[in-house]
Amino acid sequence: MRLLRRRAPVWGLLFVLCQLGPAAQAVEPISLGLALAGAAASALTGFISYPRLYCYFTECCLQRPGARAGAVLEQELDRKLFGQHLVKKVVVKAVTGFLNNTNPKKPLTLSLHGWTGTGKNFVSKIIAESIYEGGLNSRYVHHFVSTLHFPHRQNITQYKDQLQMWVRGNVSACARSIFIFDEMDKMHAGLIDSIKPFLDYYEQLDGVSYRKAIFIFLSNAGAEKITEVALDFWRSGKRREDLGLRDLESSVSVSVFNNKNSGFWHSSLIDRNLIDYFIPFLPLEYRHVKMCVRVELESRGYEVDEEIVTQVADEMTYFPKEERIYSDKGCKTVYTKLDFYL
Repeated sequence: MRLLRRRAPVWGLLFVLCQLGPAAQAVEPISLGLALAGAAASALTGFISYPRLYCYFTECCLQRPGARAGAVLEQELDRKLFGQHLVKKVVVKAVTGFLNNTNPKKPLTLSLHGWTGTGKNFVSKIIAESIYEGGLNSRYVHHFVSTLHFPHRQNITQYKDQLQMWVRGNVSACARSIFIFDEMDKMHAGLIDSIKPFLDYYEQLDGVSYRKAIFIFLSNAGAEKITEVALDFWRSGKRREDLGLRDLESSVSVSVFNNKNSGFWHSSLIDRNLIDYFIPFLPLEYRHVKMCVRVELESRGYEVDEEIVTQVADEMTYFPKEERIYSDKGCKTVYTKLDFYL
């Protein structure tokens, strides 16, 4: 596909030359040059006038229609995400509904919370890939890592200005831009509030509408509360799958808002109810770790060997100490541990 994209102008010019045919021989060189330039410009204008054809050769803003993106998202989550029934349900409905809404009142804002290795980065990657084929490498997907892009507290005023300029510039270029903020628990408090106007219910700001953009926040903050609720469910003999969003969302948002070590500490984004969904990622159990190992084996082209699956899962450490229910690193180190057995 990349080869076709690079050669598209060449093929277009050859097409124009072929259309001129013998008639071109009877025209003087200067006139011929002007004619070719005009024909090429006309062909290019016609080419760009058909978005579907144009987007076949280059990436376009909102590459997939909402219904198709939603189908891709649901399929990929069902196939690759384990132990997160709440995440699948909320993310699919929220993203699909938003993409199908031709006139949203505000941008879609999702805040993903849970321990390392439970799937937060993985889900944000799948969301990006369901909308743009390039996924995280798309020119319309922008990924910020707090410790990399905003490391110094003394520069917070500069970061605020830069962040506003970056969001404004990219949404001006593509209304369906996606912004992913990783390590929100390590972001300096107050910084994220600089984008509050873009997440609010404004029709336009300085001639730019932000209503079709998507903002995704990833954080370990709130993981303690999620584990506490999940563990209480387990100890009371209730099924993990019976946990509902109502059992967790409110307590997670309050926990994050009051966490001084979180980028959301006393944030106006929470105070003004601008976060649409606080999505809890439950700690993963032994059986979920085994599922991760199986999928990784298949993705590398190996047949699933249950002995290897068990050995890798057994190498992980689990908590609490007495019950040993949850993997303390989720599935994050599965991939490196598997290398030892292959």
